[in-house]
Amino acid sequence: MIILGRSVTSAVSLLVIGNLLATFGDVSIKSAGHDIPIFQFIFIRVICTVLLLLPFYRMVAWSNVFVGSRVHFIRGNIWVLATVLLVLSLQLLPLSTANAIFYTVPILIIVLSTVFFRESLTPMIVLVVISGFLGILIILRPTEISWGALYALAFSFLLAISSVLIRKLPKGQSLVHGLWMTCVFALPLSFALYLWEGEPFNVAMLGYVISSSICSIGYAVASMAAYRYIAANRITSAEYTGLIFAVLAGWLLFDEEPDIWFALGAVFIIVPVYLLGRTKRKIK
Repeated sequence: MIILGRSVTSAVSLLVIGNLLATFGDVSIKSAGHDIPIFQFIFIRVICTVLLLLPFYRMVAWSNVFVGSRVHFIRGNIWVLATVLLVLSLQLLPLSTANAIFYTVPILIIVLSTVFFRESLTPMIVLVVISGFLGILIILRPTEISWGALYALAFSFLLAISSVLIRKLPKGQSLVHGLWMTCVFALPLSFALYLWEGEPFNVAMLGYVISSSICSIGYAVASMAAYRYIAANRITSAEYTGLIFAVLAGWLLFDEEPDIWFALGAVFIIVPVYLLGRTKRKIK
């Protein structure tokens, strides 16, 4: 029996597939349009994710289901707020530009880990952080910073916080358990926002909600399988295929044409993180 993710090649393949699914998820959100009731979209997305996870109920440790609940609660509410920002940024920005900004998450994780976990700073890490933020400025250009860009940056910051909080979760908890509890704790806030929004039920957006939920879970499962057996610094560069997929999807589906500033900024964001991964690999 072949177990995917046990070799570097299969792990990289899983990450490529996962990032392709993530791009499809972003396309689904962007295709839903600018006039959708956002809080209703998010609440239904939470419900769909919970239902889609039901077949994997055996991977939830029901006897200790509430272990780590405080962290799950924080991550669940962050997830709701981050999804609001994700939808807004995808509505207002080209798909490729939004995704380029999203790839600052590893840089923000480095900064947060240094602040909260006292991780040591090396010259290479400092270079990655400075280069990443220069990349953002090159892509956005200060004269063209918009609400969409600010939403994308805020989304990246919240996602980085959520990722850092994973370290606080109990050891040995499955990804499905984490996803399940995140969604459970996301339900109250998403439902309250849905009621506050007060919009009539939008049947037309259901297909987009379901497809984005499936793609989100698919990316999470692919990542779990990829990183389970192989060290992250050996395969993480495969994550950047997502930016290629985003550029292609934006060009083919939304008539978006990235300019030279986008390409240059993406290089400033991606290359240093890739080199950092290679440096860590050589040290090991």
